[in-house]
Amino acid sequence: MMRILIVEDETGISGFLKQGLEEESFIVDISDNGKEGLEMALTSKYDLLLLDWMLPGLSGIEICRQFRKDDKETPVIFLTAKDTVDETIFGLQSGANDYIKKPFHFEELLERIKVQLRPKSGDHTIFTLGPIELNTVTHQAFKDGKEVSLTLKEFALLEYLIRNKERVCTRTKIIEKVWDINFSYNTGVIDVYINALRRKLNLDQDENYIQTVRGVGYIAKEL
Repeated sequence: MMRILIVEDETGISGFLKQGLEEESFIVDISDNGKEGLEMALTSKYDLLLLDWMLPGLSGIEICRQFRKDDKETPVIFLTAKDTVDETIFGLQSGANDYIKKPFHFEELLERIKVQLRPKSGDHTIFTLGPIELNTVTHQAFKDGKEVSLTLKEFALLEYLIRNKERVCTRTKIIEKVWDINFSYNTGVIDVYINALRRKLNLDQDENYIQTVRGVGYIAKEL
């Protein structure tokens, strides 16, 4: 599941965007000031940043410039009332990928976000684990060539395990990365989802592609 950071000091706008993007299955974090927003952008992993231009503490332009010193790839979209040609060029030169003028329609912003998040040439979109195949673009899972119906959370869990194939995924990391919970939590819920995955994928004892590491977590392994 992709994660977006919104740095916007108008709570009405940020709340509206958070609700709309979460309904589209994004994970959304919000900051209402520039200094905090920059710190969040630099210390957490996001798939895309939405930055207001005028912010208390630090402008969106300055956030983008400083962020680009550390991260050259993550897309940045400006949300702003500024719309002259010179201002547009100035924003793009600071490192932004796109620019949308307030007020805007959510549907237009969503399409711009999707364009920025499309896999680039050479990026992996198909992940495999033995006879299991995941397509992260179409959000489909297959076992032995037959499609398997998974919930969003089941798909996200399987994707995380396969992306980290041959590495032990601790319960804490799974909860943080798949459930986006960063504090003490009953990780027993993971067992429920693992059992559901094994059942839906029809994994028997001879197909132990998702293995339990007792007291630690799980590992996806090729047999």
